[in-house]
Amino acid sequence: MTCCGPSRRTLLGVIGVAALLPLAGLPGASPAGAQPSPLIATDLEVVTITDRSVILTWTTVAPDQAGRLVPVPADTEVLLAPADAPHALVPVFGDTQETPFHYAEIHSLEPGRAYHFEARSRGVRAVPALSLTTLSPGSPECTGEFTTLVPPPGRPLRTIALANDVHYGEQVSGILFDSLPPGFRQDVPPYPEVMLAALLDDLRRPDRGADLLLIAGDLTSEASLGDTRAVRAHLDSWGTMGTDYLVVRGNHDRPHVGPDYAACQPAPADHHDCFADAFTPRQQLLEHDLGGLRLLGMDTSELDGSGGTIDRPQFDVLTERLRADPDRPTLVFGHHPVTVESGLTNLAGPGFVLNGRDSAELQALYARTPGVFLQHSGHTHRNRRTRPDTAAAVEFLEVAAVKEYPGGYCLLRLYEGGYMVNFYKTRTDAARRWSTVTRGEYFGLLPDYTLGTTADRNHVVLRDFSGLG
Repeated sequence: MTCCGPSRRTLLGVIGVAALLPLAGLPGASPAGAQPSPLIATDLEVVTITDRSVILTWTTVAPDQAGRLVPVPADTEVLLAPADAPHALVPVFGDTQETPFHYAEIHSLEPGRAYHFEARSRGVRAVPALSLTTLSPGSPECTGEFTTLVPPPGRPLRTIALANDVHYGEQVSGILFDSLPPGFRQDVPPYPEVMLAALLDDLRRPDRGADLLLIAGDLTSEASLGDTRAVRAHLDSWGTMGTDYLVVRGNHDRPHVGPDYAACQPAPADHHDCFADAFTPRQQLLEHDLGGLRLLGMDTSELDGSGGTIDRPQFDVLTERLRADPDRPTLVFGHHPVTVESGLTNLAGPGFVLNGRDSAELQALYARTPGVFLQHSGHTHRNRRTRPDTAAAVEFLEVAAVKEYPGGYCLLRLYEGGYMVNFYKTRTDAARRWSTVTRGEYFGLLPDYTLGTTADRNHVVLRDFSGLG
């Protein structure tokens, strides 16, 4: 497979798919008058590559009588063969239940081995969209080849799910400011509920097997009392806070002013904090032990605004905890990314991440604390690893949003000799549908910003965790 398969005309038509899907109403089947052919299988993404599995997604569309591309149900098929094998590709996945929104998960692969693959619907080969991420030289979508990861040495220890940006209560997705760019709306059922339910459904399935869920902020849209209580109820129906899941707040969860918030806990400057009523107080460090692994959750939200800060009292507690046991394996999570690289590469600029003073102090603290190995952040709605600004051996990982394309979470699998990170899209029918719709955000450019490279989404880091239980 190469990226030269589809014609230029076909690709130019396909690039508008995400923007046109909402106009078609996304019924899940071609409407009356839609043409059964020519079928286009597009948006191919090799989302997840583990040591023994791979997940591919794509969409099937066709033009209706008005020439609009609308979703068309079709079968799902994947052919595969080791890249060093002499024989041709063989079918390894087949689903005759037709859908426009295809999700194929293949297991029983060999670690560290290269595989050729081809995804098909009705015999039509799936191709990547006009996206720099999936059309870049060497990308699996472009080459038709991927290589499974080699897991860290030693026995598996724990699996932790990393998620963020649910935005419960939000009504329009994809707006940056002042109703621009045009957003996407789904009223029944509300998309934050659809995507949160899909996340929780995924994590309870045996093939994911998460021991703990960490949510790094923006659980709500604007932290109203009704929304904070509702999202807490959803989470509590799934597990127990402090045992099954931990949360920290994001900028959308900050205290607010106005009569709608007056019944909630008082906060500085005439604000009221409804998030604290349902979850935890503002700017309070969260601590949790998981079989010897130290988990520290930071509240990095400002009182007003979208940028990040750590108030002095919380910073002092964090410093005390890390100094007291600097070698203990430690995972930190907070809403705002930390590094200069993150500030320079996110859409909103340096003011959108943790402020420079706190970032410098935090990274200097990490450099003196060799046990800290990863910081999980949200806020940017993208999958990306950024470089630290000090010599600290810490991975700074941003995870894409739950609420919109690509719509998912990361699994952090700990072994005695290190860890493996994999990003997963949620897979309920409603979640796959909504993720496809929201590919059209930012005038169709969202995938290039949020999906991340294959290595951002799937990688292994060697560390010594042999002391963990």
